Amino acid sequence: MGETMLHLPIIGDLAPDFEVQTTHGPVRLSDFRGKKWVVMFSHPADFTPVCTTEFIAFASMYDEFLRLNVQLMGLSIDSVHSHLAWVNNLKEKMGVKIPFPIIADLDMKVARLYGMIHEGSSSTATIRAVFFIDDKGVLRAMIYYPLTNGRNIPEIIRLVKALQTTDAHGVATPANWQPGEKVVVPAPATTDAMEKRLKEGYECKEWYLCFKHLE
Repeated sequence: MGETMLHLPIIGDLAPDFEVQTTHGPVRLSDFRGKKWVVMFSHPADFTPVCTTEFIAFASMYDEFLRLNVQLMGLSIDSVHSHLAWVNNLKEKMGVKIPFPIIADLDMKVARLYGMIHEGSSSTATIRAVFFIDDKGVLRAMIYYPLTNGRNIPEIIRLVKALQTTDAHGVATPANWQPGEKVVVPAPATTDAMEKRLKEGYECKEWYLCFKHLE
């Protein structure tokens, strides 16, 4: 019998559940369903330079994640003791308190479940993955970065806001969208709707591309 292939989660899937130890104690992902969004991000290793800059950046914008009802969670395949030592180091040497939990994934259970180990980069460290899980527990977006390049935290926040705007108003968001800017009206799906679209008062470039301001 061949080895069973692991089904990696894709956008639209229910995010695979797990129970883990973190710097804030035990956490079960499904406990957030019906309550909060989750942004889970992996980093290659504690006590490394690029990861340090990212954690400082995430911590500096933590209040914005709270305002968006987002639970932020870090992850690497280091131990809880390593995470705690690093968190303490960041507080003592950098003056930065890390207010969110960091998952200890020594056995790589979560990393492999979510496809965070990319053999071409490293077989012993997670790449810089970001998973956006909504308050229904559905995986809504994923972003992957290499080991060498840090993430843009404002873009992560922008994407959360875009996803929440889509849910709240049934619209899409155009390239480079920022909150307060015009959104995209979903394209019509029938001939009748196409003919009506240009008469519905939207700002249209063509029948399939129309914009509006949210009230």
